[in-house]
Amino acid sequence: MTKVIGVRFRHAGKIYYFSPGDLEIATGEHVIVETARGVEYGHVVIGNREVEDEKVVQPLKSVIRLATDKDDEQSMTNREKEKEAYKICQEKIRKHKLDMKLIDAEYTFDNNKVLFYFTADGRIDFRELVKDLASVFRTRIELRQIGVRDETKILGGIGICGRPLCCYTHQSEFLPVSIKMAKEQNLSLNPTKISGVCGRLMCCLKHEEEIYEELNSRLPSVGEYVTTKDGMKGEVNSVNVLRQLVKVIVTLENEEKEIREYKVDELKFRPRRKKERGNKNQVDDKELKELEALEQKEGKSKLNGS
Repeated sequence: MTKVIGVRFRHAGKIYYFSPGDLEIATGEHVIVETARGVEYGHVVIGNREVEDEKVVQPLKSVIRLATDKDDEQSMTNREKEKEAYKICQEKIRKHKLDMKLIDAEYTFDNNKVLFYFTADGRIDFRELVKDLASVFRTRIELRQIGVRDETKILGGIGICGRPLCCYTHQSEFLPVSIKMAKEQNLSLNPTKISGVCGRLMCCLKHEEEIYEELNSRLPSVGEYVTTKDGMKGEVNSVNVLRQLVKVIVTLENEEKEIREYKVDELKFRPRRKKERGNKNQVDDKELKELEALEQKEGKSKLNGS
């Protein structure tokens, strides 16, 4: 086990581990640490704790010191300087007529470098811009091109749910999201309804994916044939995933069809996935053959137009 603290350098940014050494550091305090970019001022989000060795990226750098009042003032001064740097860079971009959108400006704590984050459709030749900026700030300049998801994470905003964006408030890293997750949750596949502010698939699709997979695994598919608790066999018309209810089209004694709603526990059907062979709603071999025969019969009837 290794003793560490967790530090963030940006709002809702990635958490980095550092060794506290002999210091007792609590959540909410500020520290001065050595990073790949140089000396930085960070916010402690995880106080002293021990984590497994494999979770720590070596070499683990140590905390230089707890932040002093002077360090706090320096950090606030840097935030003000960043606003001015942002305005200057925007003016220079217009002057050089570059097709790029400036997103943010950031000073390193020791003022050895100014970073400018921007978005653009393709590659941008900003060599002359860098020279121009260096002559103004007289320090190292770095222009970093980022994607639309990173842009949204930096700027923030309100999602269609009415709440601040996940990536801006608490999500330190982007989650892999796919259209399959929207299908699993029975959402509209209209891109405008499942896309976030950034124009990409909403990160929150991932949040409920696991529970939807679990609930869907207990349900039959629409169009599948099932056996009801009263011995009737019918075709699944629709399912309510969260309530675990299934609407089934059953055939009555007078050959009329009727839609009835059942709890999933009251039905027997073929399990959806191989891993669910132990599903208590699984049909036995005899029932399975009967259902397959019914499916074939119904299929032929539809082909014949009856």
